[in-house]
Amino acid sequence: MNVEPIVGSRFIHIFQFSQADVEAFAKVTGDTNPLHLDAEYAATTVFKRPIIHGMLGSSVFTKVLGTEFPGYGSVYLGQTMDFLRPMFVDIEYEAVFTIQSINPDKHTATISTEILDKQTRKATTRGMATLMNREKF
Repeated sequence: MNVEPIVGSRFIHIFQFSQADVEAFAKVTGDTNPLHLDAEYAATTVFKRPIIHGMLGSSVFTKVLGTEFPGYGSVYLGQTMDFLRPMFVDIEYEAVFTIQSINPDKHTATISTEILDKQTRKATTRGMATLMNREKF
């Protein structure tokens, strides 16, 4: 982890998903809701176009927490999430992670997790992760 593991430390990760990513996620999970896969159907909804599965969007949390911040050796103990706005393919998003608390006796930390649309700065997803990492916390 290139960020010091102290309360208040932040880490930002920029990402986006393609329609191929959405289709692969649908295949793996079995969630073939046409809201994610069928532009014609999605046009009849409040969103007017296909949206990314909420769980696909939030999968960036496990990628970052397990490989970048705090990184290898992390064990995911819990995650809360609120889906605030839809996410769309080929849009840049920013995942923001901030250490809220650390329990050195248990080697755990609570980290806020948030996804923002990089252009509008509006939050799409918010939550809290609990991790254990014996080397970092």
